Amino acid sequence: MSQSINILWFRKDLRLKDNPALVEANLNAKILPIFILDDSNPKENKMGGASRVWLYHSLKSLNNSLENKLNYYKGDPIQIINGLIKHNKVSGVYWNRCYEPWEISRDKKIKNLLNLSNIKVKSFNGSLIREPWEVLKEDKTPYKVFTALYKKAYINSDITVKTLNKPTKINFPSIISASNSLDSLKLLPKLPWAKSIIKDWKVGEEEAHIKTNTFFKQGIENYKEGRNFPFKKNVSRLSPHLHFGEISPKQLWAKAKNINSNINIEHFISEICWREFSYYLLYHFPSLPKDNLQKKFNSFPWVDNEFFFDSWKRGKTGYPIIDAGMRELYTTGYMHNRVRMIVASFLVKNLLIHWHKGERWFWDCLFDADLANNSASWQWVAGSGADAAPYFRIFNPITQGVKFDIDGKYTKQYVPELKDMPNKYLFSPWEAPDDILNKANVVLGVNYPKPIIDIKESREKALYAFSLIK
Repeated sequence: MSQSINILWFRKDLRLKDNPALVEANLNAKILPIFILDDSNPKENKMGGASRVWLYHSLKSLNNSLENKLNYYKGDPIQIINGLIKHNKVSGVYWNRCYEPWEISRDKKIKNLLNLSNIKVKSFNGSLIREPWEVLKEDKTPYKVFTALYKKAYINSDITVKTLNKPTKINFPSIISASNSLDSLKLLPKLPWAKSIIKDWKVGEEEAHIKTNTFFKQGIENYKEGRNFPFKKNVSRLSPHLHFGEISPKQLWAKAKNINSNINIEHFISEICWREFSYYLLYHFPSLPKDNLQKKFNSFPWVDNEFFFDSWKRGKTGYPIIDAGMRELYTTGYMHNRVRMIVASFLVKNLLIHWHKGERWFWDCLFDADLANNSASWQWVAGSGADAAPYFRIFNPITQGVKFDIDGKYTKQYVPELKDMPNKYLFSPWEAPDDILNKANVVLGVNYPKPIIDIKESREKALYAFSLIK
């Protein structure tokens, strides 16, 4: 009698190590590994262009790890899984959970239908340290302040974080229903950008672990302070690998905990938990991507100015640290976290443009575009979210550039028009005397834009706008 088959549905867990669904599905059965590109989700949550590029290469890497046995499908997961069950001797379906509201709803429906068909179905936590429903306040309501949740759920709790080894052997069925090719998913945009944006990245589980080991050997030292400087090597750049599950937060937690605790290790762990907090908020407040958590912001007088927004997107604002960040985003699929805060503050406070528009642009341009992190972070900067930055905390792009890009290397890398500008005037080139501009080959308004707004006036306008909703 032939051995039964378990369907292993890969989603945002594109790895073999520490994959609980894989380990469970591999017990006493052959595994049929599948990936389904589900474009039926709500339009505003469809994967952005950069994410699709990363996903293509990550799936290619995973398929190599699975001895070229990964099966690709596109469409409604319910119909696809039912078709596989109909044509194969399937006894169970296994996956690791996702936490977007529409995915939770869809997965519940799939579980109910499979249970009615007497097909075993199990889901697992493969993406978080703790599930969002595990910790509530005394009054059984969810936390809205990070520090309170961090202390209760992670620091003062006795949680034990265990990681799983990759199965020593995975058995695959010899004959299955034909799947599509990876290319048939049409993940890669038909633009030269799709090739150029990925050229400096290495994708996949193996590369995620190489980058992790390098970070803990070289980058963790002085992490707490060094991570604020975009040209230093104190950030892990692991966020795309985490987003697609090429490495798990439990693996990073365990790696950090194996090192003697110090201020840098503790801060790195807290950053892992900020990611957890975003998922916690999305689970308990599923309207987070659309609705202000602080309702008073529903009446905020946002400005609809396409020139401002387009200048911001293209890195043509006339404020060099802003322009460097936006160009880094578009050309690399990534932006340093400190710079993310600076450019986001500039959009929602200096330009008074709704955080929705910034969130959507990040969604399309970031490899690590993550519904929970993206929504929570934009609301944090806008002042409308849980545990948000005070609205009057408006990042000054001039002083931020001077402070965090001290030698100008980051800015000059992404804004080469200013590569010969003395650092004294780099972040406010309009203040440079004509002879300095001439020596630097900078013609304001010609080869580098003049500032699109006055920073002091825009700050006053922002504070006035906020006073209207207090």
